[in-house]
Amino acid sequence: MYSSNDKMCDLISHQHEALQIIGRFGLPMGVGDKTIKEVCEEHQIHTLTFLTVVNYELYFHHNEDGNKNADGAALSNALRTDINFADLSLPTLIAYLRNAHSYFFDFAFPMLRKKLIEAINYSSPDSKIPMLIIRFFDEYVNEISIHMQHENEQMFPYVEQMLAGEDPEMSIEVFAHQHRAVDDQHIANKLSELKSLIIKYYPQTEQNNLLNSALYDIFTAEHELATHCAIEDNILLPAVRQLKKHAPKRQQQNTNNVAEPLSDREKDVLVEVVKGLSNKEIADVLCISPHTVISHRKNIGRKLQIHSTAGLTIYAIVNNLIDIENYKS
Repeated sequence: MYSSNDKMCDLISHQHEALQIIGRFGLPMGVGDKTIKEVCEEHQIHTLTFLTVVNYELYFHHNEDGNKNADGAALSNALRTDINFADLSLPTLIAYLRNAHSYFFDFAFPMLRKKLIEAINYSSPDSKIPMLIIRFFDEYVNEISIHMQHENEQMFPYVEQMLAGEDPEMSIEVFAHQHRAVDDQHIANKLSELKSLIIKYYPQTEQNNLLNSALYDIFTAEHELATHCAIEDNILLPAVRQLKKHAPKRQQQNTNNVAEPLSDREKDVLVEVVKGLSNKEIADVLCISPHTVISHRKNIGRKLQIHSTAGLTIYAIVNNLIDIENYKS
């Protein structure tokens, strides 16, 4: 367990796994002999939040293989004896998680795919298995992309709204349930299946250094994703629950006769709904995710108290969102 008075250089030198953590917090090298607290304060990083993530990730890394039956709660309980989640900085934690998402999709996954593509060049041209493995990998990355995009566009803004003193309608427990289900189904199982396909069925070749390197990176990515999800489940969610528990209740105002205005994006979604497009079609047209479309539609219904397509069409016409001359029922 590292503390604020430990030297940052010792953490980096003794725990190479911490390099990724430090990068996601936006901390540079060249730390000299400064303590962890000094480095964090110099770069305006909340020290306790940094230490909580570091100690959790290192504990997770060193205990995962030796204790396969230890679930996230057990790992978390071993670390949070002296941690009050209300003392953590949620803005710092969210910035870290956003940077982790960028790391996976801007660096780790593209580099891994490049290695797999290069390894294919050494396989038999008659074998279809390498390309099927690439397709499997691409489908997996797309699923994870949808999951993390939902977090970027729904979960993190939800927390930011709470920090701003708002009382968003989203249920943190619904998100927690969905998050755990996606973690279990898509992150651990799918990467394990990809490893198994390569180990068991990839065509034998004399040159296998690239393939072995790619396989090693898959093992690494599997662990990093598992740790990332565990941090969301066992650090982020408890901290958000603490925030919600102590947040002041939204005062009821006499606004029954005042409609909350639609945002520009909600108006865009409304227009496409009136056109009869499905959620997926709307997502494609507006270049957003289906999850975001669903969220916008819920907000539209809540704000307008109109849920039928006919009612939304009338609203759109009255408010000049669509041209009645060009509208075809």
